[in-house]
Amino acid sequence: MSSEEYREEDRPVAVEVREEVLRVTLADGRVIETPMAWYPALEAATPAQRAHVVLLVDGVHWPDIDEYLSVNGMLAGIRPVHPRRQKVA
Repeated sequence: MSSEEYREEDRPVAVEVREEVLRVTLADGRVIETPMAWYPALEAATPAQRAHVVLLVDGVHWPDIDEYLSVNGMLAGIRPVHPRRQKVA
């Protein structure tokens, strides 16, 4: 999807990472809460990595850990699929 397909009211304006939940506030005042257990990389991140967040028109990105979450996915209750990391021999 291109950024033109996203509605202004769905734009994230604030993010709060709590111990148990991720809270994303949208431009129209709605708040999405999803379990932190859905995001292993974010859950394992340091406070500094969690604090370095970029709000995009269609989602939220933590560049230090390469984690991107789409607002559409969160609104739909879609749990992100994280491929298992293969061990390097």
